[in-house]
Amino acid sequence: MSDRLNGAIAGHPETSAANELLVAYRHDIHKLTGDAHDHADDMFAGVPVNDPVPHGADSDAAALSRPAGQPQQTVEAHGSHYRLSLCTGRSQRETITGSDPEATIRELVTESDPEAAHRAWLTNTVVSAFNESVYYSYTSLKYHTLLVGVLVDNYRAGHEFDELALVVDPGDTLVPYRTIYTDDTFCLRIAPAAACEDRPFARLGSHPHRSWAAIWQRLPVHPLATDTDEWAQALDANLRRIRSWSTALQYLDDVRDGGEWR
Repeated sequence: MSDRLNGAIAGHPETSAANELLVAYRHDIHKLTGDAHDHADDMFAGVPVNDPVPHGADSDAAALSRPAGQPQQTVEAHGSHYRLSLCTGRSQRETITGSDPEATIRELVTESDPEAAHRAWLTNTVVSAFNESVYYSYTSLKYHTLLVGVLVDNYRAGHEFDELALVVDPGDTLVPYRTIYTDDTFCLRIAPAAACEDRPFARLGSHPHRSWAAIWQRLPVHPLATDTDEWAQALDANLRRIRSWSTALQYLDDVRDGGEWR
């Protein structure tokens, strides 16, 4: 693989594995800049962006959140890369009013440490305003990118998709590249089931598809206090109806940050 396709940056001695992860975190920058994939720039702030992701991780992550086949616009009145909130139904463009999206993109793109890039995507609020596809307005570019990163990390380590599981960790636990959601009560990551026997987990299945609700319901220990908390019961009921992974993770994110919810 050439340095260009491997995502190498001139003057930075990253390993091949680190380059692959950086490619994952930079592969959809064109959606933040509002450019179509076929006409997207291959550089931003002097750094390669919008490169193909290795190991088929991008298409597998897309399959976790979007249906297969020719995409069709699901919300006729909304055809932009700004996400619609599942909590309020409103465009998230208003949530970044007054911020500087270009500065955010520059900060994300120029980070040359893949661990720091992973943390930045987990904690960034500006990227939460964007969807992963204009055709599927409730999906989340933030969580699609984190799913791509976790699949790259697992695949490059030699794990197949059918070996992987959704794992529940204690609050504020961050496992580099593999944590896909974090708050102060519980965290979620994707890792090989064989290495997670000390934590509650549910296997992802034989192939990537929109399986969030089914996997969430199969967790043997519930991360929400559904036995005693009516709020948690309602939140759980909603999560059991969402099939798209990036939509569900973003919904958790929005509720955690105080968004109104149905």
